Amino acid sequence: MSIVIMVGQLILGLSILVILHELGHFLAARAFGIKVEKFYLFFDAWNFSLVKFNYKGVEYGIGWLPLGGYVKIAGMIDESMDTEQLAGPPQPWEFRSKPAWQRLIVMLGGIIVNIFLGILIFWVLTIKYGESYTPNNDVQYGIVPGKIGLRIGLLPGDKITAINGKTVVRFEELTSTEVILGNTDLTVQRGDQTLHVKVPGNLINDLSDMGMEQFISRAPRFKFSVESVSPKTGAQQAGILKGDSIVAINSTKIAFFDELQAQLQQYKNKQVQLTIKRGDSVYQKNAHIDLSGVLGFFPKADLPPQKRLTYGFFGSLPVGATKAWGTFTDNAKGLGKVFKGEVKFNKAVSGPVAIATMFGSHIDWIRFWSLVGFLSMVLALTNLLPIPALDGGHALFLVIEMIKGKPLSDKFLERAQIVGFVILITLMVFVFGNDIVKQIVKK
Repeated sequence: MSIVIMVGQLILGLSILVILHELGHFLAARAFGIKVEKFYLFFDAWNFSLVKFNYKGVEYGIGWLPLGGYVKIAGMIDESMDTEQLAGPPQPWEFRSKPAWQRLIVMLGGIIVNIFLGILIFWVLTIKYGESYTPNNDVQYGIVPGKIGLRIGLLPGDKITAINGKTVVRFEELTSTEVILGNTDLTVQRGDQTLHVKVPGNLINDLSDMGMEQFISRAPRFKFSVESVSPKTGAQQAGILKGDSIVAINSTKIAFFDELQAQLQQYKNKQVQLTIKRGDSVYQKNAHIDLSGVLGFFPKADLPPQKRLTYGFFGSLPVGATKAWGTFTDNAKGLGKVFKGEVKFNKAVSGPVAIATMFGSHIDWIRFWSLVGFLSMVLALTNLLPIPALDGGHALFLVIEMIKGKPLSDKFLERAQIVGFVILITLMVFVFGNDIVKQIVKK
């Protein structure tokens, strides 16, 4: 059932994005009097459709090949490679008959809609939920670094006070794109010492393999007590009760939850002696740790309270727009790192499998719409790339036409479209295979 929910959310989210993207092209074309012949969600390869109907001269439908969608615009060389109509003289309702600036707007229509959609989604989420964050000054016990964090010089309990010299206000800034894109200087308070730790420029490579928690945990370091005990576990067999504190394992003192987790990983499938504090009394209990390094209880975390900011209807707009535009620019910077060779391409890209896991195995509408907003901005950036067959490729050729004062030849555009289509199919196959390999490696 969880897989069905993940796939269902993926299809719903991508369908919303594709339909609205193509609607941008559709509306721009109709605004300039250009005839639109087809409007499809997914591709009707070899003219096979799951559903189709005609309305006011346009064929609307759902194809069987879920690789996006398209609008077929009369008089335009596109992915359908239908060049028969180009053999005749240009008609006034055709794409090729319109001024270059109008055709450019048609090509950018989908991208513009994606950008506005991303801003709208983040705006509405800000109106409804505001912003919640943990004040960095309230983080008493510092951070919990994972393997990546330890490797670059961070230690449990470190307090990161500044990023590139700028004071950290929100704890969540420690895992922001400003940090994970690398080449970042972290000011660290360790006891009475002030240190500087450099985040490498290729951090994303490791994050892709190991996840964010292996850099810096999204939760601050915290003390804990037992909230509840799971049945038929080592915790229940040892007689652990709600409210107990585990203060030692095999005489190794425990003060923080990350210390407990580290000790449990050392004693997988072994018997250990727990020192338990219950009120003013201290007990020694024997317990079995399972093969996964789990004792079997849920902790009550002593975390600092979060601060919540609320905004009015109009006050939420700049906040939402900033979040949306930040998503766009952050992904552009990440793409730049790929071109520079600082980040491996297979580490930087995610496909349908990875996106489905982001949606999760249960329905969370806040996460769903946040991810749709994020993907809308990513889709806008991707389509701006100057690759033939993408909107950015068409736009590039139109800009060249405007500079030259005459259009590029139909033969050139046909060949460019074929090259672009081959590139896109190759990328799709690579990304999908890359997703599968990542899932196998994680397991």
